[in-house]
Amino acid sequence: MNGLPTWLTNKKASDDIAPLLRNDSPVSLESLAAEARAITLSRFGRTMSLYAPLYLSNFCSSGCAYCGYASDRTTRRRRLESEEVRHELESMKKMGIHDVLLLTGERTSAAEFDYLRRCVEIASGIMARVSIEAFPMNVNEYRALADSGCTGVTIYQETYDPEQYRRLHRWGPKQNFLERLEIPERALQAGIKTVGIGALLGLSEPVEEALRVLRHVRHLSRTYWRAGLSVSFPRIRPQTGGFQPEFTVSDHFLARMIFAFRIGLPDVELVLSTRESPAFRDGMAGLGITRMSIASRTTVGGYLEPDGNEKGQFEVNDDRNTKTFCKALEAKNIEPVFKNWEPVYNGPNTESEQTG
Repeated sequence: MNGLPTWLTNKKASDDIAPLLRNDSPVSLESLAAEARAITLSRFGRTMSLYAPLYLSNFCSSGCAYCGYASDRTTRRRRLESEEVRHELESMKKMGIHDVLLLTGERTSAAEFDYLRRCVEIASGIMARVSIEAFPMNVNEYRALADSGCTGVTIYQETYDPEQYRRLHRWGPKQNFLERLEIPERALQAGIKTVGIGALLGLSEPVEEALRVLRHVRHLSRTYWRAGLSVSFPRIRPQTGGFQPEFTVSDHFLARMIFAFRIGLPDVELVLSTRESPAFRDGMAGLGITRMSIASRTTVGGYLEPDGNEKGQFEVNDDRNTKTFCKALEAKNIEPVFKNWEPVYNGPNTESEQTG
């Protein structure tokens, strides 16, 4: 693919981390863990920021081979209406959640920009912090979301390998690899305060995928040095459609990747979702990961009236409730943080376009 940005192909930008990810690395996993733990304690203390996702809609116009919500799946389609959104959020708040991630599929007539903006407005009146993981938008649309109370955007490239990306995105607006690469910068240019990126691990060769993610976040941190950045480490989970990943990503490799990223990105928030098992999540707490999802539901309307027969975007691996999960953190002397953001700080970051 022509026209790849120089930051993506510049291997020198990840030379310091590449040796740490190899199976034959002279640095042991235990040594990496000890260094990552020291950095995490120094920069973030003994805390874990917690959030929960809320799926607003599962309508989608794209054909991602790996997704349970792809437009050719037999999943029952629906969206939450305004009162349902409000009720779901109130139910989440009773669970102790104050930080919500609103999710949709790709842009459709059933769930387009005005719908998402209304949902952000509702959520910002209930939750202390509101982020989105939705379809790509232009700068003006992201600016309007920031004005409505959105503070963060999560956008996964899915895979940074252009050929794998072309093969896996069978149809729909998500086919455009280069446009998707631009989305984090559009959001930051619009005044969104925080941006989260990552790759869906298992779609491409994991070492090179990890290094491309690292180059991306370093590029963003240099260009938008006032912004908050985070990196997530999602692995493929079973989903409607039965997609099987071509590449295996072991617990050992994922742990090594997390530790290496903490060493290479000491001030960046590292995120681990309920895609991972309770044992793995407990093990990573305090060793590099500083933010986790909790009590997640991957179905539309899954908090107020969960339907055990409805299929979500993927199968959750850690289904512990908030009380049980927080006890596990506290047993490791880690403080669960449900709210570290006051609504008064919501709105666009007018300084986010400044570069270093």
